[in-house]
Amino acid sequence: MAKVSTRSFLDLLIHIGIIIALLAALFLVFFFVYLPFTTNHGQTITVPDVTKLSFDEMQNILDDRDLRYEVEDCTFVAGAQPLTVIQQYPRANSKVKEGRKIYLTITKRVAPMVSMPQLVSMTDRSAELNLASLGLEVGERTYVPDVAKNAVLRQLYNGKEITAGTPIPKGAKIDLEIGDGLGNTMFEIPNVVGLPLDEAEAAIRGSNLKVGTKISVEDPEKEVGTVVRQRPEARSGERIRVGETMDLWVVGPIEPDQ
Repeated sequence: MAKVSTRSFLDLLIHIGIIIALLAALFLVFFFVYLPFTTNHGQTITVPDVTKLSFDEMQNILDDRDLRYEVEDCTFVAGAQPLTVIQQYPRANSKVKEGRKIYLTITKRVAPMVSMPQLVSMTDRSAELNLASLGLEVGERTYVPDVAKNAVLRQLYNGKEITAGTPIPKGAKIDLEIGDGLGNTMFEIPNVVGLPLDEAEAAIRGSNLKVGTKISVEDPEKEVGTVVRQRPEARSGERIRVGETMDLWVVGPIEPDQ
């Protein structure tokens, strides 16, 4: 085994210098060659914008760039296609290393259910704000003659009146029947006695009136479903105001309104 000559102080300094040089070389190689090679130092990938893309499209784009992903949250967005990316982190155009995980928020397949609020008697604006707070939307507005101007008179979903508390999918559109403030118009009371109930209701609504209480009565001489009495009665000279209600007495059982 070779021996290091240290016969003089100069030899000792030379050997110490050689050792220091070797350590410095190892230090430089480790930090400027080995580490950059193993950690891909300086090699970055630009994060693509995957928002508004479908789940499959997002997967293909991230896979092509050697990026991973994780669905961090699912939420419902009215009008958005299900399983669509709506948020991402890191954001688009950020610089990241190969293999970085992208965290995503996507839309749900099925809308959650919310409870239908009571909008009747609210103003049109208040009803709209109430619906928006629950993730619902205003559909068609229909204005009808009524003294209560801009007040909600009826709330409908898919063409049918809907009561408060009924479960309804988030994002649904609620149609509103609203008073136009013209309820002071007076005209003669229509006579619907002797008509079948459905025709009587159509005649009442066609006169810009409302169908009030329907009372079941027995009358063996009349066909089931025939209106035998109304209130107010259609007397000569009697007049009624637009938007008022008419109560009906009907032969036989009465099916509840849908």
